[in-house]
Amino acid sequence: MSLQQKLASFTKVNLYKASTPLERLENLSRLYGREIYIKRDDISPLAMGGNKLRKLEFLIADAIAKKAKVIVTAGAIQSNHVRQTAAIAAMFGMKCIALLENPIQSSDSNFLHNGNKLLTDLFGAESVMCEALTDPQAQMEELIRTLELEDAYIVPVGGSNALGALGYVQCAIEIAQQKPIEIEFDKVIVASGSAGTHAGLAIGLQELLPKTHVIGVTVSRLQQDQAPKVENIQRELAELLAIVETPEVNLWDSFFQPMYGMPNQAGLNAITLLARSEGILLDPVYTGKAMAGLINYLETSTEKTPVLFVHTGGSPALFAYPEVSKSIS
Repeated sequence: MSLQQKLASFTKVNLYKASTPLERLENLSRLYGREIYIKRDDISPLAMGGNKLRKLEFLIADAIAKKAKVIVTAGAIQSNHVRQTAAIAAMFGMKCIALLENPIQSSDSNFLHNGNKLLTDLFGAESVMCEALTDPQAQMEELIRTLELEDAYIVPVGGSNALGALGYVQCAIEIAQQKPIEIEFDKVIVASGSAGTHAGLAIGLQELLPKTHVIGVTVSRLQQDQAPKVENIQRELAELLAIVETPEVNLWDSFFQPMYGMPNQAGLNAITLLARSEGILLDPVYTGKAMAGLINYLETSTEKTPVLFVHTGGSPALFAYPEVSKSIS
């Protein structure tokens, strides 16, 4: 059975009328003298785009099958995941309750009320603040008990479990179908946070493009802490798809500091470079830092093999971080 056939055996809600584009970054390719491509999951078809929608297609289908009326999820106050979960819950007539933390303890008004938080509120989600998401699953279960919610369905942080990661197996299938025949990507670069996107791509591309290496650029933790998260989802996903071997986990962990959710100069520089060279927007939490990793590789490596950057979205966060405007003023 092909990977596509295996994937088709799982129930999902169908929100994509077409694959997201895979494009050559013409100016960046010229600048660095090699083939650089981008997969545009930032323009997925709901709530200003982003990677979580692929996962939510499977997770919301599961929630519907279980007759859920309330979706409970968790994330940072500027969470792309929460924004997209709130939107899809609204679309299917479900209440969304989001347990939120302020990881950088910012008191900036735009951070607290603009960007993703503004959109989350606009989609009608109810936000419940907590001091910190130390054990999100247990905290969401406790929230359900405290609020005495019935027919509640928990969507994990980032939509990252084996079921959600199926969405990025689908993305891997699209990449294999869309790439130019003459191009063989040596590396696929993606932000690695809650790990579902990274795991799904790695499992899918192992089956379809075995010479391609998926590199996760960590956005919140060091390699020794991130690798087990990716490995766990890969293992569960492999069991789900009856795949025997799981790929080695490759991570770059030098680009997320000082901490999750806090911009750094390399990420801000990457945002400016891609905006001014290609007219494409990144964000300061995920894709800016991931692109900083790619740029560092392009500038320090002697390799000239083709690379692909998977753009997981997040541009609404540009309006929440004062560091972005300061970096271009």
